[in-house]
Amino acid sequence: MAKAAEQKQNPTVASAETKLDIRDVVNTAITYGEDNRHGGGRRNDVAMFVLRAMCMAVSTVAVTLMVTARETSMTTLYGFEFQLHAVWSLSDSLIYLVVVSSATVLYSLIQLIISGTRLMRKSPVIPTRTQAWFCFVADQIIGYAMVSGGSAALGVTNMNRTGIRHMPLPNFCKSLGFFCDHLAGSIVFALFAFLLLAASSLLDVLHLSRHR
Repeated sequence: MAKAAEQKQNPTVASAETKLDIRDVVNTAITYGEDNRHGGGRRNDVAMFVLRAMCMAVSTVAVTLMVTARETSMTTLYGFEFQLHAVWSLSDSLIYLVVVSSATVLYSLIQLIISGTRLMRKSPVIPTRTQAWFCFVADQIIGYAMVSGGSAALGVTNMNRTGIRHMPLPNFCKSLGFFCDHLAGSIVFALFAFLLLAASSLLDVLHLSRHR
């Protein structure tokens, strides 16, 4: 009878031990997943901070190159010598690029301060889904504005280098090399800033997926 009672109790004990083991495995898996998620989130936060810093630096260079684009030189047209005076502020397209790049610098600076402060406090850079959506939309708007500004400025720079089709205008960049080089450099850095904003948008998407 005792052996029979023990045999009846053994399945119960084994079942309890099995449930306990399964519970431990589940808890361990959950803890491991949370650790990985927090670790990945921390890496994403650091990456976001670096991207904001790079975007601000690149946009600042784009603005600096553009506002220093000015030069006075001489050129010959139809046998006559003319003085050329090139200033970035004489073109609406170049002014637009300066405005957009300046807005990008300001936006990146604000995001950089917020990100740095939260990293120092060891809190998430983007704590809520609403803020993740805001950053995503803002990155998209600023990024596409940079592309449009760079494209508009590129048209002006290309016309300076090639002249106007069917008209015997010279390559002004031969006489205004400093001016044209600054324009080209500013456009390159503006497009690079767009790529950094695009990368920030991808991190925004990762934050959105983590805050589901």
